Amino acid sequence: MRICIVGAGAIGAWLGVRLSLAGVDVTLIARGPHLAAMQKHGVKLLMGTEEIIAHPRCLEKPQDAGPQDYVIITLKAHSFPGVVDSLQPLLDNNTTVVTGVNGIPWWYFYQLEGPYENHKLESIDPGGRIWDAVGPQRALGCVVYPAAEIVEPGVIRHIEGDRFILGEPDGRQSVRASELCEALKNAGFTSRVRSNIRDDIWVKLWGNLCFNPISALTHATLDKVAGAPGTGDVCRNMMLEAQEIGEKLGARFRINVDKRIAGGAAVGAHKTSMLQDLELGRPMEIDALVTVVQELGRMVDVPTPTIDVVLSLIQQRARVAGTY
Repeated sequence: MRICIVGAGAIGAWLGVRLSLAGVDVTLIARGPHLAAMQKHGVKLLMGTEEIIAHPRCLEKPQDAGPQDYVIITLKAHSFPGVVDSLQPLLDNNTTVVTGVNGIPWWYFYQLEGPYENHKLESIDPGGRIWDAVGPQRALGCVVYPAAEIVEPGVIRHIEGDRFILGEPDGRQSVRASELCEALKNAGFTSRVRSNIRDDIWVKLWGNLCFNPISALTHATLDKVAGAPGTGDVCRNMMLEAQEIGEKLGARFRINVDKRIAGGAAVGAHKTSMLQDLELGRPMEIDALVTVVQELGRMVDVPTPTIDVVLSLIQQRARVAGTY
């Protein structure tokens, strides 16, 4: 099995280490000092008090890797459209592209029965660039739950979690999903194949939709965003709007809003990824986490007044920071 991980930052490099040590032929695509350190010293993974070092192939250019069985995308969502042309050498007729990216994926309406089947979402895939270049038939859904961070170039610290949930867009139990699931399990991860991956996508997005932008706007950690009465109420309103949209599109929410908010608060004094990106002067995942939900609301005629306000504020904050 040949697996190429594109955007091998914290999650991607950690995934690559574990798969490589389990005997999978892994290639990591990265750049800059992080790539240089991994090429020179290998990838060091810090797991509590344990240190693990692996030496997967690390490259800057996908063209040097050749065709793959699986291409796992662990880029930030807004970076994906800009790299699709460079991914072509990784793809052949049998390549599966796994979207381990936050938010609503570009293939969301592929093989989704109903009036929106094969609809392309402009906010996350402008002009259908990814859809046309990658091909939705290659897409395999993935919801990534673990958290990790780059301590220094080439050094990854695992923070929490080990779940990777997979699912076909049409819900079938495919060989390619089963084989990747087994590879993940053999590498020590918790993985399973769902018959409706979109339900899992919505439950994770539910929190990211509100916790991330409110955290970036207020510079508050997750416990304060979700736990304080004022911001907690804003989260609740945004989530209720999103739930109505998701349910109109056929998604089922296995937990209720209050339990999801309580779960966010229980994480503690954690800086969301959007707040971390803002502090580091990097683009934030605004469109994949928030703008797309507004777009979906317009599609299904669900008003999104709270989402609209928070979206306009976080877009302006990003413009002021020069990253939007």
